[in-house]
Amino acid sequence: MTSMQFGVFSVGDLTVDPTDGSTPTEHERLKAMVTIAKKVEEVGLDVFAIGEHHNTGFVPPSVSTFHAFVAAQTERIILSTSVAHITTNDPVKMAEDFATLQHLSDGRTDLVLGRGNTAPVYPWFGKDPSKGVELTVENYHLLRRLWDEDVVDWEGQFRTPLQGFTATPRPLDGVAPFVWHGSIRTPEVAEIAAFYGDGYFANNIFWPKEHYIRLINFYRQRYAHHGHGAPEQAIVGLGGHIFMRKNSQDAINEFRPYFDNAPVYGHGPSLEDFADQTPLTVGSPQEVIEKTLTFADFFGDYQRQMFLIDHAGLPLKVVLEQLDLLGEIVPTLRAEFDARRPANVPDAPTHARRVAARDAAEVEGVRSTDNLTPTEASTT
Repeated sequence: MTSMQFGVFSVGDLTVDPTDGSTPTEHERLKAMVTIAKKVEEVGLDVFAIGEHHNTGFVPPSVSTFHAFVAAQTERIILSTSVAHITTNDPVKMAEDFATLQHLSDGRTDLVLGRGNTAPVYPWFGKDPSKGVELTVENYHLLRRLWDEDVVDWEGQFRTPLQGFTATPRPLDGVAPFVWHGSIRTPEVAEIAAFYGDGYFANNIFWPKEHYIRLINFYRQRYAHHGHGAPEQAIVGLGGHIFMRKNSQDAINEFRPYFDNAPVYGHGPSLEDFADQTPLTVGSPQEVIEKTLTFADFFGDYQRQMFLIDHAGLPLKVVLEQLDLLGEIVPTLRAEFDARRPANVPDAPTHARRVAARDAAEVEGVRSTDNLTPTEASTT
């Protein structure tokens, strides 16, 4: 596993293909996403993530179930979320579901947590949409305790109390799945990530770079404030949206109808204006390399780069072609990012690395008590 991770994230949308009017069935889209995940591994990428959605027009409401199916058919890729809802899910069920997935995948799972982006979801799960930030904070504090403590006594505002509760199974090797906190506008989410020393993921799709620079810099400053390391050592992930063809103009011509009709892009700025103002890159592989490499100039050295490639009704055949092209350019991106990365910037988190770090810290802790008196050692 290299020092920086590259992958693909999907929202699992069911969108009409504007070139022929077809829309995949839920069954077809779910199966297509499995095919995409397996292709991600085949072309040498590191991560595949799907977003939790409960609205019609999307297919992956049960992320851990989907990923367990993919884990059984892959060997290397990390299976992640983009995002899982920390607001409307019960932290107890999340702790158990993702610890189970962690065991079944041999540690190949982590999570990007978020509030979710549609208010109607909250009442479907008995929650108040006006309490999104409060739910985020309370639910994550509980989720963290359920993974980190064998027996939990807890009482809060939004769920029934717990007395002497143990979430099962316990995290693999005693190390919980790594958590990234995803946000496009909420400083409180960056603060939670910084407090726990977790990762911070900026989806880096809809907004100009200045918007994300403010949030990422705030997270880095707070990460250092809470004693986890220097600001440049904070764990940052970025999204991005790409469409490639060998010839730049071919890419623009092919992608334009999808962009113009996409639920999140369509009927706004032109493709050219949007690509100029945001991280969207539509062009040749070399153009994707060049624009992606600028991200570290704006946001600092970071650990994970994810790309959206299957949105807006693109047919599976085209998505797989995009993955072939992405697989061709990722070695160049790896080499370029690694060459500029200072030695003090941490590698991307993996289960093996985190277990090794935990074990090393425990050994160092034992060493640090070797020179203490018995009384001093008993109090450390």
